[in-house]
Amino acid sequence: MLLVIDVGNTNIVAGVFDNKGKLKDHWRFSTDRSKTADEFGILLCGTFGHKGIKTKDVDGIIISSVVPPVLVPVVHMCERYFGLTPVLVGPGTKSGIAVHYDNPREVGADRIVNAASALHKYGKKGKPMIVIDFGTATTFDALLPTGDYLGGAIAPGIGISSEALFSRTAKLPRIELLKPRKVICRNTVRSMQSGIMYGYVGLMEGIVSRMKKELGDDAYVIATGGFAHSMAAESKMIDVVEPFLTLDGLRILYMKNKE
Repeated sequence: MLLVIDVGNTNIVAGVFDNKGKLKDHWRFSTDRSKTADEFGILLCGTFGHKGIKTKDVDGIIISSVVPPVLVPVVHMCERYFGLTPVLVGPGTKSGIAVHYDNPREVGADRIVNAASALHKYGKKGKPMIVIDFGTATTFDALLPTGDYLGGAIAPGIGISSEALFSRTAKLPRIELLKPRKVICRNTVRSMQSGIMYGYVGLMEGIVSRMKKELGDDAYVIATGGFAHSMAAESKMIDVVEPFLTLDGLRILYMKNKE
């Protein structure tokens, strides 16, 4: 079995694939920069045991990370609890993606993983692709069916936007991110929900429409991340939601690099 781990700024997402490439299970943990290798190991092994998965059956691990301080203990955890040295996504990793960034090393590992996954799943359509990842930051990536990564845009995530509204104002409360029935709302909480949720739909559609002017109107839009389904429900610009785009991309990269 293959263990894949994506270390993000807010959450660590892990998944296990069987030898046929099927995702057996997945888990989400908070990204705690103070956790040790043993704490990560106990946490992950505990979830394995709960699902009846044996650590000894894992024969490969791959990790992508945008949080360097957390990467070290996670790697040590893999070595101590699984007896394996993981493949790390970074410069030199075979991905099938040609990065056309001024400095390719600046591109986050998660964006390359998503691009590789999108290319594998939808590259045969022969259309340019726009990959949107609704994470801590929302990233928009432009990809050609030839595997050329052209760059993209980065915006504050929905959670960051909501937290900033609460923390930088004296009287506005912290709210649950739910979509209200109407845009025009009659109380503070729903008014904030309206501004954030519908405002973010407008942000997403605005960036996608501008990217399509540069890529072509037939660009295929793929969304992933925590708010992908919520945004897709409010916009016809998203063609498909892939909740496990990153995990599947890690599996694809592992197969390319396992030698």
